[in-house]
Amino acid sequence: MQEAKFIVKTLHAKGYISYFAGGWVRDFLLQHKSDDIDIATDAPPDVVESLFSHTIPIGKAFGIILVIIKNKQYEVATFRQDVEYKDGRRPSKIEFSSPQIDAKRRDFTINGMFYDPIKDEIIDFVKGKEDLDKKIIRCIGNAHQRFKEDRLRMIRAIRLSSRFNFEIEKETKRAIIAHSNELFPAVAIERIFQEFSKMAKYAGFKNAMIKLFEFNLLQTIFTDLKELSIDEIKSRLSLVDDFPHRAPVIVSILELFPDYSLEQKQDLCRYLKLSNREIEFVTFLHHSISYIKNEKKVDDFAWVYFYANHFYDLTIDILAVHIKAEKRKDFLLKHEKKQKDLQPYIDRILNNDPVVKSDHLKLYNIKPGPLMGQLLKEAEKISINQKLLDPHKVIQELKKSSLWKK
Repeated sequence: MQEAKFIVKTLHAKGYISYFAGGWVRDFLLQHKSDDIDIATDAPPDVVESLFSHTIPIGKAFGIILVIIKNKQYEVATFRQDVEYKDGRRPSKIEFSSPQIDAKRRDFTINGMFYDPIKDEIIDFVKGKEDLDKKIIRCIGNAHQRFKEDRLRMIRAIRLSSRFNFEIEKETKRAIIAHSNELFPAVAIERIFQEFSKMAKYAGFKNAMIKLFEFNLLQTIFTDLKELSIDEIKSRLSLVDDFPHRAPVIVSILELFPDYSLEQKQDLCRYLKLSNREIEFVTFLHHSISYIKNEKKVDDFAWVYFYANHFYDLTIDILAVHIKAEKRKDFLLKHEKKQKDLQPYIDRILNNDPVVKSDHLKLYNIKPGPLMGQLLKEAEKISINQKLLDPHKVIQELKKSSLWKK
């Protein structure tokens, strides 16, 4: 905050108007703590660069300079008017303008206010304070035009509505529904997933996704949902708000697709452009669900690898949400006990210290290669399932297997 004030005071001392802008002002009026401060000014980008020692021209063509003070970053944007929108996402041409015009180019009234930290004064050209008091999400100006300029604003409206529990004003709602099928190709799927991630940071992610469906956006993003009813969507999302806060966003999205195979889930991750680590997690979660459903058929060897996996702690908490509330504690205690019983074998896996090693097998003239790998895995399975920690006893059992005869 002090660094942001310093930027404003520096610009003000040189004769330029400078305000805090957008979301920070909204959160300030709602008494929500925020350090994410954007600054708007009538100083041209070149002037901003000249006044501060550490700057990055992240969007100089659009009047945006990143000012860095004490390792904190602040976007400083010159008041502007967006003149041309060609791709439904961002302007292709801008003109520098006044605070009044700059406010009117923004998305929603509650995001269109400024704050003067020197005078401690709200500057509101768009009746944002009034809509904030009414708890309304309303487009600035013509809603159809705002969404044609930037299709992502439709999803942002849902996010803000859900985060603050605000109603979406009727003309804004009509415009979203009217343009919902225009989301693609204007908006990249990565940007949409970023909005999902922002929604998931606050309570009410379930309601946000339900509202996305009501506004025809969720089924535009995920076409497999097009034939579903709103009641089915609500049913599938019923547990979302109970997931641990640290659960990845994809966990909640997967609730929409309960019958997906592992391959379909992996394809969904790739569609959303998720990382390999997230795909690895989804794969482990899928197998874990199968383990829980068929736990009597799962041997200790499989359980040891389940408990040894680095995703285990999070996964078991996610799986517990799907257990009836009255049985959830028993479910967690059962796995805690089973994990404790298998801990010596889990430690061996984590330390890469199997009971039977390649050197043991070399004594029987077994050469390194695919067969040795299969025998080592089978030996580990025998060790765990039969609770054997003596390599010689494990090998005696291993000799009885069809693999040994090869």
